[in-house]
Amino acid sequence: MSASSSPTTPLGIAHEPAELLAEAASLEAASAEEILAWVEQRLGARAAIASSFGVEDMVLIDLARKHAPSLRVFTLDTGRLPPETYELIEVVRNRYGIPVETYFPERGRVEALESTQGCFSFRRSLEARKECCAIRKVEPLRRALHGRDGWVTGLRREQSINRTDVAVVEHDREHGGLIKLNPLAAWSRQQVWTYIQTNSVPYNALHDRGYPSIGCAPCTRAVKPYEDERAGRWWWESREHSECGLHPVR
Repeated sequence: MSASSSPTTPLGIAHEPAELLAEAASLEAASAEEILAWVEQRLGARAAIASSFGVEDMVLIDLARKHAPSLRVFTLDTGRLPPETYELIEVVRNRYGIPVETYFPERGRVEALESTQGCFSFRRSLEARKECCAIRKVEPLRRALHGRDGWVTGLRREQSINRTDVAVVEHDREHGGLIKLNPLAAWSRQQVWTYIQTNSVPYNALHDRGYPSIGCAPCTRAVKPYEDERAGRWWWESREHSECGLHPVR
């Protein structure tokens, strides 16, 4: 499939599910480059890459500069990211010459959470952890997606048991019917790293220290060779809960 085979009329937020399914069918077997070219043609600056600056997101940013230069890039700064992530954000700004739109949690909600429950409430229970994620991630994501028609993520099916059914194109009803695209859904970890090395793409230094998945510093650890890629996220919980709410499990 080539990007030129798609119609040029923008989909817009109020597109019909049937049309979305038709688009999904045509993109499911497309390459990441073709998917991004389609995003550029159909959505342009009305779509954005949601980046936590993990290795998959770095592949997307590099590919987008070549195939979808209109795509914006945004990140959610929870206030608890590791220093290595902030360093990489600056590297990206300088190397690619792009702004990185940054969304913070609402100050009042964070102040109330930490004043009443302390700095590590998320370790007490699954419900407490989800409350922290909702304040620091889920609500800022809603603001980040407001007014957009689509968003692009680095989700891959191999990453965890919760992501094995990730589709290339999803109808994101959680955010008003946006188009959510996962161009790397079928990529293996090896494919990701081959692209990084072949194209000299910068990446988070924590990846070299055994962190395949990187989130907030207190909630991320290095993983063992036999563990899945997201085993270091909220490791005190059972594996079926290894999501923060940004990507609801279907």
